[in-house]
Amino acid sequence: MPRIGASEAKTHLPQLLRRVQAGERFIITKHNRPVAELIPFQPHDSNKVRTAIAGLKAFQKTHSLEGLPVRQMIEEGRKY
Repeated sequence: MPRIGASEAKTHLPQLLRRVQAGERFIITKHNRPVAELIPFQPHDSNKVRTAIAGLKAFQKTHSLEGLPVRQMIEEGRKY
């Protein structure tokens, strides 16, 4: 993915936006350190989100912690 300095991105923003609309992605840097990613906009698929939430709720109904507190399970996991 191409990297572009923040000042150059500011100067050439209209051209960058055209390229992003065409599907390109850029990493914007400041002092050679990545600070942002310029990517094409992708609208959220509400049906996909609702399906994922329904799947998580169904999973929750069929799986339990068998009465164990979450904190205790976290502490047990840290032992290993």
